[in-house]
Amino acid sequence: MSEIEHLISVQDEVGETPIWIPDEQAMYWIDMEGNAVHRYDPATGERADWALDAAVTALGRRASGGWILATKTGLMFWNQQTNTTEFIVDPTADREAIRFNDIAVDRQGRLLAGTANVQEYDAPDGVIYRLDPDLSLHQIDEGYAVSNGIGFSPDGKTLYVSDSFNNKIVVMDYDTETGTASNRRTFADVPSEEGLPDGLIVDTDGFIWNAHWAGSRITRYDPDGKIERRIPMPATNVTCLGFGGAEMNELYITTAWFFMTEEQRQAEPHAGDVFRIKTDITGLAEPEFAG
Repeated sequence: MSEIEHLISVQDEVGETPIWIPDEQAMYWIDMEGNAVHRYDPATGERADWALDAAVTALGRRASGGWILATKTGLMFWNQQTNTTEFIVDPTADREAIRFNDIAVDRQGRLLAGTANVQEYDAPDGVIYRLDPDLSLHQIDEGYAVSNGIGFSPDGKTLYVSDSFNNKIVVMDYDTETGTASNRRTFADVPSEEGLPDGLIVDTDGFIWNAHWAGSRITRYDPDGKIERRIPMPATNVTCLGFGGAEMNELYITTAWFFMTEEQRQAEPHAGDVFRIKTDITGLAEPEFAG
């Protein structure tokens, strides 16, 4: 594993959801508080940026082309060429404090999207929804104090979710035919001094990688929940991570300066930037939403 590379000076307030697009050999990610989508081409070092008309919180690819977004006002499609959004649904519209947070697509092309209470972060109001390709919405789980990073095992039969303000990662059995989850249990407890469990991905070995908000680290767990390695990070708020590169062995890591004082920002000038680590481990390309 290589040294941590300070890759992109972007200063996102909350950088999130780095996603590698193999066809483009490029990485996309968002600024959750800046209403922006970014694209980075590692071959040229060029970056492109889009200012959206929606407060985007997470980003996923569509199999038909274009993108699907979680936003603070519902799920939406995004047309990259015209930079326009199309509303899909918002089951939280009648609750001002509740909004969508993170998303993931299962191996069958269905979208899972979690919500959070952003006025009372420790309230158990977070819900996991499933959006099917026909755009019907179904609740599959509830009771999260900020439902955060969502990931699937390589065979798609195990679902992992960061339950951030309960300081744990939970695991469930996932029925790949029906898109339902059961047998929820604790996968790993995250001590408060190590921050909050945030973005989550699963590699080709079935090991789980978790970013720690306010913890300055990344943790890799084996499928039984045992810590395999810890990677100290030069940023306090590590938000999310994703594998990319031609060999899918480069770990891209987003960070944030949200909630930091001016003094803290001066002490940590790279907060909100993107980092990269070249590893001896390969990741999985993110599935595409089939709707």
